[in-house]
Amino acid sequence: MSWQSIIVDIFTYGLLAYSVLLFSCYIFIGIYSIGEVKTHLFKNSFTDFRQLASASQAPGMSILAPAYNEGANVIENVRSLLSIHYANLEVIIINDGSKDDSLSKLIEAYNLYKTEYFVNEQIKTKVVRGVYKSRNKVYKKLIVVDKENGGKADALNVGVNIAQKDYIVCIDVDCILEQDALLKLAKPFLENTKQRVIATGGVIRIANDCVVEGGRLVAVNLPKKMLPRVQTLEYIRAFLLGRMAWSRLNGLLLISGAFGAFDKEIVIKCGGYDHHTVGEDMELVVRMRRYMEELDLPYKVAFIPDPLCWTEAPADFKILGRQRNRWTRGTIETLKMHKVMFFNPKYGFLGMVSYPYWFLFEFLAPIIEFVGMFFFILFSVLGLTNWRFFFGLLAVVFTFGFLYSVFAILMEVLTYNQYKRRKDILKLILTAFIEPFVFHPYVVWSAVMGNIDLIQKKNAWGEMTRQGFNTPKKEN
Repeated sequence: MSWQSIIVDIFTYGLLAYSVLLFSCYIFIGIYSIGEVKTHLFKNSFTDFRQLASASQAPGMSILAPAYNEGANVIENVRSLLSIHYANLEVIIINDGSKDDSLSKLIEAYNLYKTEYFVNEQIKTKVVRGVYKSRNKVYKKLIVVDKENGGKADALNVGVNIAQKDYIVCIDVDCILEQDALLKLAKPFLENTKQRVIATGGVIRIANDCVVEGGRLVAVNLPKKMLPRVQTLEYIRAFLLGRMAWSRLNGLLLISGAFGAFDKEIVIKCGGYDHHTVGEDMELVVRMRRYMEELDLPYKVAFIPDPLCWTEAPADFKILGRQRNRWTRGTIETLKMHKVMFFNPKYGFLGMVSYPYWFLFEFLAPIIEFVGMFFFILFSVLGLTNWRFFFGLLAVVFTFGFLYSVFAILMEVLTYNQYKRRKDILKLILTAFIEPFVFHPYVVWSAVMGNIDLIQKKNAWGEMTRQGFNTPKKEN
């Protein structure tokens, strides 16, 4: 056997072993998530959220919404936040040095005035230029902060310093929340008496082409454009399957920055959001978990499958590429900052399972896939490719990915069923078939570029241009 054949065999069977391990993890995650979703639905069937909405004993929540150049959506989104059914609530909008008309729009729409407000700077931040409140008592829950630009993490830390409630709810200002979102998000904090719930997340859904009126989502439509529709399917897979399984295992490392609730006391003790990473949401959760593990305190990071938050997804490849590039850099930075946990039994399940999974299958997967494609092309040019094996593996990978997506769609239909028309379900299934050929290769390339940008020390956030929520006609 020649050395070329030995190299090809090592590469081939190594890739096969990695694929089998990855598929096994996905199968376990998919099956394991079913029990958590069923348990949640059963328990919620006995819950009267109306009592919690008006209860003065409900845990206090401070919504923190950083805004940078969000003039297209900011009024609608703030209106959405103010319409949430929850008694013990304050809404804090942090204008992070916007260059557009975000602040002036807010001042005009909500009759704001600059007030004397003591900011307890428990976490060091950029300078706060002013704190605004409304003259209209209808908006007494609203606080608008104007500060020097410092990035999302710095803006959130300002919100933490200003927040008066025990729990902070961090969201993207371009999101639309369900009116009962906080009621459901508060439930895990009340239920767990043996473990301290330090963070809770909920499902994020895609709002493109949905009907938004007065800051409220009034009708759910499947996105008409292919790119947002693929992301709709991706989000269903990630949230309804992946994060539910990890929540059941108490191994969740990520609460989406778009919408999540945190124990403010633990956030402050951990030093708040780290502005040295572009993945501040994941890094904070990992740091909070590490803090609890090192003090040997019982805790849980919870997740609920209810679709609570709707956000505008990138509708073109350029914006999508920036987003996925940033996500990749944030993941790598977080893993690097907490590398001491890698297969470290001191950190229990977190160190022995959660961290290694993210390292092997979230960080390495796109690199292995890209390198695999490079060597496939090289071996093909050199006439070393085993075409029978290649097409067999390709068929298995494609079939598994398609069936896993169809399983996620089935779970969606059997649980929350947001897309009720039969043709929408068929479109999602068709999207699952197309995704590996168009969307997935671009996401892999964006992840590879994220690695390259990190090596070159490019730390740019990447501007996310918003089209703004429109009000399309309701579809029958």
